[in-house]
Amino acid sequence: MSAPLAERLRPKNIDEYIGQEHLVGKNGVFRKFFETGNVPSFILWGPPGVGKTSLAKLVSATLERPFYTLSAVTSGVKEVREVIENAKRQHLFERQTPFLFIDEIHRFNKSQQDSLLGAVEQGIVTLIGATTENPSFEVISPLLSRCQVYILNPMDDSDLQRLLDRALTTDTELKKRDIEVRETAALFKFAGGDARKLLNILDILVGATDGKITIDDKYVTDCLQQNIALYDKNGEQHYDVISAFIKSVRGSDPDAAIYYLARMLAGGEEPRFIARRLVILASEDIGLANPNALLLANACFDTVHKIGMPEARITLAETTIYLATSPKSNSAYAAINEALRFVQNDTTNRPIPLHLRNAPTKLMSEAGYGKGYKYAHDFEGSFVEQEFMPETLKGKRFYKPDASNQSEAKIAERMARLWGDKKR
Repeated sequence: MSAPLAERLRPKNIDEYIGQEHLVGKNGVFRKFFETGNVPSFILWGPPGVGKTSLAKLVSATLERPFYTLSAVTSGVKEVREVIENAKRQHLFERQTPFLFIDEIHRFNKSQQDSLLGAVEQGIVTLIGATTENPSFEVISPLLSRCQVYILNPMDDSDLQRLLDRALTTDTELKKRDIEVRETAALFKFAGGDARKLLNILDILVGATDGKITIDDKYVTDCLQQNIALYDKNGEQHYDVISAFIKSVRGSDPDAAIYYLARMLAGGEEPRFIARRLVILASEDIGLANPNALLLANACFDTVHKIGMPEARITLAETTIYLATSPKSNSAYAAINEALRFVQNDTTNRPIPLHLRNAPTKLMSEAGYGKGYKYAHDFEGSFVEQEFMPETLKGKRFYKPDASNQSEAKIAERMARLWGDKKR
């Protein structure tokens, strides 16, 4: 039985690599790695199927350096230490530092990542990590500070077309078949910028029938509907399911939210990925309608980190139901977005009012810095009316309380009581 198409088409040199021109193009940093041989530890961050593993292997093969690989899904501290010991022994006989490639490095916990630090610091290995998650959140600071982070982008349609052409013209198995491509819209839509997914779909299309194959949008759609489990190896359409989960919580449907949570967990989704989304939801969609939501979401995030699965499912479920059934407001989200749009498009360097400026020196004090500022706590109710906006922005409002929920109705009432028409 032949290997899957995605494995057969794995690039053997940098010229066969498709996509990520900003990294592998003429002036790309990886071209410089190959020219100089100087490669720092680095992390490749991007969605699935965009060439992270292929790029890591190309670096090692091109520079002819030993290549150790670990999967963060199946490896623990013991396996990490064994690989490092092997690398140490090899380093005694080889002048070149071996590469240690860790796929899905975001799944390593703190102790596992700590076990890598010494080897990276001492130059025993050059670490290459691959992750679909933001390394700022998932990789410990001491390790992250020793690595460059390179972002890989989803493949666009032109990249997918090049990959499709390459598959049809160079793969020995596909060349044996009579394949005509009439339409690619559905093919590229289902691939979703994922090269591996495109090739897996092509495998399914070719295996679905004998004789001539005519690829058009209808054939692709019909074929994938019949073979959905094969199309999506994990039984989950990652981005579609998380989108449905978020929208169900936002839409106050706890049953749908729990259903999509169960699908993600059953499909092997990383619990911390879900917990992070709940923290974002608590701020973006619930916000000031129920500030306790963010506290619970943060507690959930910490708990999931501490206990892991299977117990983490309970904490995730509790938080999901709480957020889904909570009143909703995106007023804070809307306020900061409106303020950022204003600031980014504002070409005026608006001076800070003098009475709001600090006066740490005598000269500043004499220039009027801080003069006339009223200290709120010196007044009844810790409030006194004064202007805080720059002179040219008097009356400008960004935050508009959503009075349809009880919590912000109270905020709106208080603002009206303190500021009158100025904050209506």
